[in-house]
Amino acid sequence: MNNENEQHEEKKLSTLSLIGSLFAGAFGVQTNANRERDFKHGKFHHFIIGGILFAILFVLAVIGIVKLVMSAAAA
Repeated sequence: MNNENEQHEEKKLSTLSLIGSLFAGAFGVQTNANRERDFKHGKFHHFIIGGILFAILFVLAVIGIVKLVMSAAAA
């Protein structure tokens, strides 16, 4: 019984692995082994929520950088 709990815990995808997979997937450099691991051990809704948050943060970062450059160019 205890061995089953340990195996279940080993199969869960860690938060750091999830974030790494999101970044790698967003930039198109995900390895096949990591992709297979994500499909086996990750939860679909974690990737959907993480992808949406990543997209929002990426757009906000681009907007911030453009505003910073534009204000520096005007000065």
